[in-house]
Amino acid sequence: MDRLNELLQELGLTKVKLAKYLGVSRQMVYNYLVLDSLDKWPKEKKVLLLQLLDIKDSDEETIKNIVVNTEYLMAVEKRLNSAIKSTNSVDSGLDLSGLTKENKNLLNDFIFLLKEKLEDDDASQGAAVRYLYYLLQSMDNIPEIKYILGYMAKTNGFIKPDEFAFDEDRQFIFEGILYSALTLYNNGGASKSKLAESHKRFIQEIEQKNEEKLSRTQQLNTVKVQALRELGYSDINANNASEVFEKIAEIQSRKV
Repeated sequence: MDRLNELLQELGLTKVKLAKYLGVSRQMVYNYLVLDSLDKWPKEKKVLLLQLLDIKDSDEETIKNIVVNTEYLMAVEKRLNSAIKSTNSVDSGLDLSGLTKENKNLLNDFIFLLKEKLEDDDASQGAAVRYLYYLLQSMDNIPEIKYILGYMAKTNGFIKPDEFAFDEDRQFIFEGILYSALTLYNNGGASKSKLAESHKRFIQEIEQKNEEKLSRTQQLNTVKVQALRELGYSDINANNASEVFEKIAEIQSRKV
């Protein structure tokens, strides 16, 4: 089974894709792959895997003799893509026009994985997915989020450690700082009591930002009400939006 796991890595066959192909959860794939023999897999799942790898026997020697070259890799990819059922695809539910084939597959895998996590009906899993949603919303304004994602992808072996998809210098520095911080955390060099004051400042900074955001929102609402009153409207709609926004800009300019 060690060779099978190596083979799957050589083929770039992720647990998500294999789970979709076999029609099981990703956790079940992990459970299958820790077994010491393919013969212990459910028969129908073993047959599917043999078909994907284009082999007839499940013995260790047959798997060891598989040579992964470009032709074999493309053949496996073709069988995999054609076998994954359309019911597992998001194509019918979303407008994917404008996306490349690679990005369509990525989105499909992403939604499959999120669905699997949410199906557990675990409060902590649901919170994690919700936080991930907030993370994606904030990514354009906070470049460090991308550096964190890159760091995690590297430490878990999904990409090479010398890959820099973003600002290389800043990403390099951030990864060094994050590595040092996590090393301190994992080695027990940090404690709740030692970091209490730092965490207090963390909370205070967030509260201050929230207060400033609330203040800006209240100010904008006040200006909006004034603009509507001056124009004689009761609310903003598709017909008057442009006029109202121009009036808001005008009122704000008076106060400069």
